[in-house]
Amino acid sequence: MTARKSGFIVGAVAGAGVACAALAGVGMRMGTADAAEGQVVRANVAAAPAFAPPPGAPMSFADIFEKVSPAVVQINVTSKASPQPLRIPGFEGFDIVPRGKKAPGKGEDGDDGDSPATPKQQSAGSGFFISADGYIVTNNHVVADADDIQVVMKDGRELKATLVGRDEGTDLAVIKVVDPKAKNAEFPYVNFENQAKPRVGDWVITIGNPFGLGGTATAGIISAYGRNLQDTTSQFVNYIQIDAPINRGNSGGPSFDIYGRVIGVNSAIYSPSGGSVGIGFAIPADIAEATAKQLIASGKVVRGYIGVSIQDFSAEMAEAQGLKDVKGAIVAEVVAGGPAAKAGLLPDDILVAVNGVKVADRSELTREVSKARPGEIIKMSILRDGKPRVIDVKSGTRPSENSLAVNDDDQDQDGGAAPAPDKPAAQRVEGLGLTLGPIDAAARQTYKIDSEIKGLLITSVKGDSDAGEKGLAKGDVLATVNGAAVTSAADVNAAVANAKKAGRTAVLVKVIRQNKPAFIALKIAP
Repeated sequence: MTARKSGFIVGAVAGAGVACAALAGVGMRMGTADAAEGQVVRANVAAAPAFAPPPGAPMSFADIFEKVSPAVVQINVTSKASPQPLRIPGFEGFDIVPRGKKAPGKGEDGDDGDSPATPKQQSAGSGFFISADGYIVTNNHVVADADDIQVVMKDGRELKATLVGRDEGTDLAVIKVVDPKAKNAEFPYVNFENQAKPRVGDWVITIGNPFGLGGTATAGIISAYGRNLQDTTSQFVNYIQIDAPINRGNSGGPSFDIYGRVIGVNSAIYSPSGGSVGIGFAIPADIAEATAKQLIASGKVVRGYIGVSIQDFSAEMAEAQGLKDVKGAIVAEVVAGGPAAKAGLLPDDILVAVNGVKVADRSELTREVSKARPGEIIKMSILRDGKPRVIDVKSGTRPSENSLAVNDDDQDQDGGAAPAPDKPAAQRVEGLGLTLGPIDAAARQTYKIDSEIKGLLITSVKGDSDAGEKGLAKGDVLATVNGAAVTSAADVNAAVANAKKAGRTAVLVKVIRQNKPAFIALKIAP
């Protein structure tokens, strides 16, 4: 599934029926100096302390702009508008329904009738040449649904582009142009930064096509590294945060360092208002360059895959397991017959490093695994029952993000059709605020619990307990506590008692809802 935080606008691309931007004139008070002819007018240096730019900082970005701007292009896209409501990024909650125009005397298929013609949708973005032979990098969301792609260069040339390949995982795409009037012509291009990573606080210059205003340059600094946008791309992209103003239409455009090297591909902004508030996000150059090379070579991106469902192993979970300062990801499920299953990885294993590279969370783990080539051996450093070990996993090929999303979301969401079962004998668990009972046939029917799932049925949750605050509910299945399977309330009470004896304030439980497992650290009430 794709989840986006409120306020994030991914894709500064104009939607159907683009309105022209209203440019408000800003009144500026210009200072004047009234002096007699030949008189020298000096600034009051005492009132304004002298300022010297730091070493390496230019007095102006004009030379950089002049050097790199010919390589930046405007991308105009035409696509068929869906007859279904369109959800435009940044306008969550608003359904925009395009209305088709009827062709005079003809239907959509040329028959006599009144069917509406398929409406067209115009949108725009940015991109930049990465080679003299016409390859252009942009965002996937700029060209994903394109029927026609036109590229407008700084010198005014407008060229038809073809899609080379696109990757939903990083929101990157590569298109290509050829000048029909000069097929062997070379295009101006820029290079990715691959020598020294800029630091937080370093200058950044962006060039793009905000609101259709092609060739717009803005400047700012790198605000932060490693930002996670909580969407599907965050599995593969640790975004750079910049404060150079970027807006709708900047998507796919480059961010440069002061040497004119591309340090990132502008992809998203955070904006409660829809315009720039100084919080923009760019895909780092190393990811963009590696992705572009694969797209040019084969039209797609191939990633490593081990076949596990994972969660972040939080500090609270670590405390519940007595594993202070341990970070990584915990295995919730292992795909049957997948690479991890064949190698012997198990649910409850804690994954802490991939090929010797420590991982702090599931996103970092996914990124490291995805770097592997299919068939390559991945060394997974894990903790099992608190003890370290290394397991060799032969990497598979990661399925498409769409197929993974379908597999993750194909559970029946309707839980209210069956009659309520007779209430089974239930017992309260002291300290967790849970009442538990056996999983009988009626419970399996009501809550659609698969036959192979074992554990205890949660029949009620105390509202002011940690379990209640964390969303546990009637019908969930409690499968394990601190890694041990539970078949009775006595098992749970014993696990809680053992945790207290060990000086722990929480237990790590595996809960199954709609046949999907999740780990939760539950605080023990005093």
